[in-house]
Amino acid sequence: MLDEIILVSCYRTGQQKGDSEELEEWLPNSNEGKTKGRRQRGTDETGEKKKVTKRVAKLKEPKPKAVRKPRAARVPKVKKEKTNTKQQTEDAVLPKPELQQHVAVKEEASHNACALIFTVVYSFSYLFTILHLYSFWQRLSINLSSNNAGDMPDECPSSSQHFPKVKKEEPDDSFTFDEPAQKKQKTTNSAQGRPIKLKLGNSCVEDLQMNWDPIQVLAEKSGVEQWVCANIVQLFQEENTIPFMVRYRKELINHMDADAVRDVQLTLEELRSVAKKSRSVSQTLKKEGVLTSELEMALKDCTTADEMDHVYAPYKKGSKLSKARRAKELGLEPVALALLQEPQKLDLQSSIQPNTKGLSTLDEVATGVQEILADMIAKDKETLTYVQSLCDRSSVTIHSSVSKTALKEQQPQQGTQKSKPKDIAKFSLYIDFTCDVQRIQHHQTLAINRGENLKILTVKVNIPDRVKNDFCRWCVNVRWRPQGFARPELMTILKNAVEDSYRRFILPFLSRGYRTKLTASAEKESIAMFVRNLRQRLLMCPVRGRVIMGVDPGFHHGCKIAILSPTSKRTRINVESTLNKSQNHCQTIVIGNGKACRETEAFFTDLIKQRFFKPLDVSYCITDEAGASIYSVSPEAVKEMPDMDPNLRSAVSIGRRVQDPLAELIKIDPKHIGIGTYQHDVSQSLLRAALDGVVQECVSFVGVDINICSETLMRHIAGLNAGRARSIMEWKEKNGPFLNREQLKLVKGLGPKSFQQCAGFIRINPETVRRYTSKSRHFYSYMFLLQTAEKKKVKGSGITSNQFNPLDQTCIHPESYSIALRFLSQIGGSFDQMGSAALRQSIESSVKSRGLDVLAKSLDTTPETLQLIVDGLTQPPGFDIRQDFEQADFKREIVSMNDLHDGMVVTGRVTNTALFGAFVDIGVGRSGLIPKRFITPDKLPVDQRQRSLALGPGERVEVRVINVDLQRNRISLDLIRVLR
Repeated sequence: MLDEIILVSCYRTGQQKGDSEELEEWLPNSNEGKTKGRRQRGTDETGEKKKVTKRVAKLKEPKPKAVRKPRAARVPKVKKEKTNTKQQTEDAVLPKPELQQHVAVKEEASHNACALIFTVVYSFSYLFTILHLYSFWQRLSINLSSNNAGDMPDECPSSSQHFPKVKKEEPDDSFTFDEPAQKKQKTTNSAQGRPIKLKLGNSCVEDLQMNWDPIQVLAEKSGVEQWVCANIVQLFQEENTIPFMVRYRKELINHMDADAVRDVQLTLEELRSVAKKSRSVSQTLKKEGVLTSELEMALKDCTTADEMDHVYAPYKKGSKLSKARRAKELGLEPVALALLQEPQKLDLQSSIQPNTKGLSTLDEVATGVQEILADMIAKDKETLTYVQSLCDRSSVTIHSSVSKTALKEQQPQQGTQKSKPKDIAKFSLYIDFTCDVQRIQHHQTLAINRGENLKILTVKVNIPDRVKNDFCRWCVNVRWRPQGFARPELMTILKNAVEDSYRRFILPFLSRGYRTKLTASAEKESIAMFVRNLRQRLLMCPVRGRVIMGVDPGFHHGCKIAILSPTSKRTRINVESTLNKSQNHCQTIVIGNGKACRETEAFFTDLIKQRFFKPLDVSYCITDEAGASIYSVSPEAVKEMPDMDPNLRSAVSIGRRVQDPLAELIKIDPKHIGIGTYQHDVSQSLLRAALDGVVQECVSFVGVDINICSETLMRHIAGLNAGRARSIMEWKEKNGPFLNREQLKLVKGLGPKSFQQCAGFIRINPETVRRYTSKSRHFYSYMFLLQTAEKKKVKGSGITSNQFNPLDQTCIHPESYSIALRFLSQIGGSFDQMGSAALRQSIESSVKSRGLDVLAKSLDTTPETLQLIVDGLTQPPGFDIRQDFEQADFKREIVSMNDLHDGMVVTGRVTNTALFGAFVDIGVGRSGLIPKRFITPDKLPVDQRQRSLALGPGERVEVRVINVDLQRNRISLDLIRVLR
């Protein structure tokens, strides 16, 4: 009411600007009858000044603008509303009709007196709040008005009546806050993709049974648009594989690569695990009889495992009887609650029971109450959230040092146990290591964890004392402050409980949380590094058309030698200590990098220098033989080479690793092929899932000739597994080779969904079929079977099941065959021209003149599908995507570490990458290390700058020698550039 009195007097009498501003600052905005203009003047200084200038302009000519006088007549409307509630307010409003008089002096005096009275009344109630929150007055006007309403019910309306009115005055702020997310969902277009939404059912929501939208949470956690997440979830529910989605559903996943889709899949699995844990916790609490509707809703609101632990912590029972539970069993829980709720009525003396252990003295009672309070504080979600926020604003460090156990074992048993000092030396960098948890590297975290598991290192998380002081002060004065006057002895119990809770419960909880987060982040990056290394290793370019000599070097049993034909068939296998000249028909030698590799390499180098193999131009290379010994005794090797010694099988494997790296390396567990670091220190389930996905991706994208591939290779094709691969092999043994992809539908156990997933990655090579059938006894019976079998037509064409389809040699999926035929008819091409320069030129001119989008629209397909068809038609027969990757280096001479010097520029090939750098083979029998700090973006090609470390196995690089440590057998290198 006072606001309106001041407003009217300002308009009527020309009150000074400074006086009105001073009163407006001190008066609360709590009247329902105030106008929006009045509130806008009280929101910010700029608005206040603008309103004042307008008001002064009106005061310059008050007489002519008599129309403004009825403004005072609007006051009685508010007065009528107030008369129904409070008589005191009605008395204050009664003088307002007198404001219509034209005596300005009396009017001003009466209003100033009234304003002074109201100001004095309000000042006592609001002085403390305004002095502390004046700088935030304009922001918090809503909260102040609601609080004032609670303090002065006679003068202000209730907060429940006033808050919605103020909320309506600020629709713009809340609208702009939510607007970007809606715009992103509806209108975000990628440079390559576009929002194409599948029909998403409620099966995902019903499966999770949580309060949050799984698609929205998935988008927030993965950083992917919601429409893309919705499509990916739907595609996974339809049992689509990642390779199929990445190649044949690009428009639905916004052209994401396999790693990005895999990350979304892992995030979705985490959300499912949270939902599963929520259901199990709810069932547990329901059996215990403590589950309420509020607690169930809180559990369903959780989106992470940490949030679930926060909610479940107060109800989680320990494995043993804790001090707090013993105190509760003694009946001290009501006493602890009374200390917080009614401390003025609490008397600890009444709880003393002289004959009961734990209650016999006052100190024992106080200790029991303290234990219960400490347990309550440690399990409170709000308390844990606050202390975590304090840690986030502080410098938390992790420190590692040598453990006492390692030192004790080293000193007395130094003569008998020599391995322990060596183990400690391996962790010399972490003997006295301290680093901020926000800056520690991933490989450092894994190294510290390994040292701790070996009981060589002791690791501690250091949280500043300032966090403890602020936390204890907040608990005593805010969160756990007693609701009433507490005597000093009770406050001492509360303070001791807070400190004890922080020391015994909260500090270990925070330490475990930091260690868990650091380990999870390091494991994720290590697995990602492993995945990138494996992909590049599998996709190394094969060496075609050469006779390969695989050499497994050795001292005691000599070198194991295997001569392989260009088709990987063994022509000669032997164990030799010397090389006979009769074997010089082989032009390419592959040496394993195991024991005696250096001597074997020097031997072949001398022979090449002496022109021993003349007139042949013989070269050699060194390949990683990691896992060859394991493969030589595996069931796959026994089945493939049953009558061969395991030592000779390793020589065959070494030679095949250069002939066809993908086909050979998939026979070996990825963890045993010498890539990645800390592979035994990460989650084995996550590592196995990631590596299996990469193997499937590489095998599928390269493509497999189903008539000559092994069963081991076939089971890694997308959509197939061990059982389906076995069925395909049995079908081939019984009926002969496949003539087209449609015949896959005749295989037992291969349904429509499996055919859809695998068909695009399977190749039918006519030359392979001719070679197979010309030597096969099944040929004539097989052709008779095809002629008498039911005729099945390829989709969109007239080719029957006993004829070849040229499109089966390409990456074009059978579901797009009809589109490919129509596209060929549009440009006037034919199957005979596939892969030719003429067809390529015709397609390029058509796409350039009309545009890919227009052509796709005319064919009723998507640009992504049409681009895949264009690639399949223009690629030559037998195209291999690995042709763009590097192959092994073949050398004719070598150098030793003694020949290296600082500053020398040499070339080499990356053999492995770790989280701290890249290892490079420069041909001296020992790989050099390029530290991570030397791998900078300016030294890398543009397409590799987005990758972690940007280097992978098989890449050729030019490096500069920084340091050669002959004593430690280490070489430090600096990256100059990547060779292409």
